[in-house]
Amino acid sequence: MLPDMQDEAPEIMEEDAPEVSQGPDHVPDHGEAMRIAEALLFASAAPLSVEDLGGRLPEGADVDKILQDLAELYAMRGVNLVKVAGKWTFRTASDLSFVLARDVVEQRKLSRAAMETLAIIAYHQPVTRAEIEEIRGVATSKGTIDLLLETSWIRLRGRRKAPGRPVTYGTTPAFLEHFGLDAIEDLPGLEELKGAGFIDGRVPSDFSVPLPSDADALREDEDPLDDDLLQPLDMHQTEAGEE
Repeated sequence: MLPDMQDEAPEIMEEDAPEVSQGPDHVPDHGEAMRIAEALLFASAAPLSVEDLGGRLPEGADVDKILQDLAELYAMRGVNLVKVAGKWTFRTASDLSFVLARDVVEQRKLSRAAMETLAIIAYHQPVTRAEIEEIRGVATSKGTIDLLLETSWIRLRGRRKAPGRPVTYGTTPAFLEHFGLDAIEDLPGLEELKGAGFIDGRVPSDFSVPLPSDADALREDEDPLDDDLLQPLDMHQTEAGEE
């Protein structure tokens, strides 16, 4: 009597089936991951964060190591990989900027009043218009604030818990990107400003430059803007006397 082949077939198939490897997780090729990151950074119109890159690179890729290696690779080239506002982007090497100067469309220059106002907001944020005027010693027109808002370098933060509930202002990531800063703390301090000639060396002994902070969280003396943007932004409406 012939054996029942139907009963033995499953057993034979199980014995001949190849074993599936249960080894460690696959580690992506570092060089290939660098090429992908390089392409993403070149193609992006805006700086990319570590999270942005991590979502596009092979699973398991060491994003921090990739960025470090790319930055070293491009350190002596015509373009450098730099970190601005906490994100990464390619920028023309600073020592070659003169080569491209004639190709850059000249942008509208800010007035002295606008530059002073921007500097005060950057260093003293969150700050109100009245506080800006107190520091400058002259009135600041609403047009100056509006111009800075149009550049997207400053933003409305909240409202001061004070009579009139004036708006407080602070800087934006666009401010950091435009001025090539990774963080607001990278703004020059007192000694750097002296060295650059922006501050007279004979300043009062108690003179100091505030440590800037652009944290999103509101301070204890600030209220959120909520939906009151259609109301007057500031009770202080003086526009005359600006220098």
